[in-house]
Amino acid sequence: MVIAIDGPSGVGKSTVTRALALEVGYEFLDTGATYRAATVAVIQAGIDPTDIIAVIERVKMTEIEYSSGTVLLDGVDVSGETRSDDVTAAVSAISAIPDVREHLVASQRHWVHERGGCAVVEGRDIGTVVFPDAAVKVFLTARPEIRAARRAGDVEAAGKPVTVIQSDLERRDEFDAGRAVSPMRAAADAVEVDTSDLSIKDVVARIMDLVEAARRSAARGPV
Repeated sequence: MVIAIDGPSGVGKSTVTRALALEVGYEFLDTGATYRAATVAVIQAGIDPTDIIAVIERVKMTEIEYSSGTVLLDGVDVSGETRSDDVTAAVSAISAIPDVREHLVASQRHWVHERGGCAVVEGRDIGTVVFPDAAVKVFLTARPEIRAARRAGDVEAAGKPVTVIQSDLERRDEFDAGRAVSPMRAAADAVEVDTSDLSIKDVVARIMDLVEAARRSAARGPV
């Protein structure tokens, strides 16, 4: 069973995904980390992110591995580098390149296949593109000011005022939702959960209800 967790930054995707994975006994995959790792590879190579051909070549020749929140680039742990300001500034543009997305989506699907097709996968296009047939699809949301306050506690926020963080989030949301390839949006059959006033425990409990319903449905078989 694939459990797809989508949504923008600051809604609690990563925390919920990790807690949910522990609850169901699956591994989890943060697909955003793979795009950030690809961006690290591009920056380390001194490639201009607007040089699309060079970016594609670099990404395709780079091995990206992910396990339990750690992301490796050609065998080297770059988890810290993926949250740098340079990476944050460039990742949206690089992840919008069709060939980059195609390459990394194939890698993400292979990662889940290697785990028997069972995983909790988070991102922005999991339920719509990466795993459109996922048994459970959830799209997390939260009020803008809540999201900004949450992001203020992250390392990459670097002490920025909450108002600046909120503006940055709004710009990225607009970019990700408006890109031509794999725009960020809720799948038609996704369940939307507003996490603004919910604890992580509450959010996980709601999703577990969906998981249990999906398991019962699968046990009954086709009608």
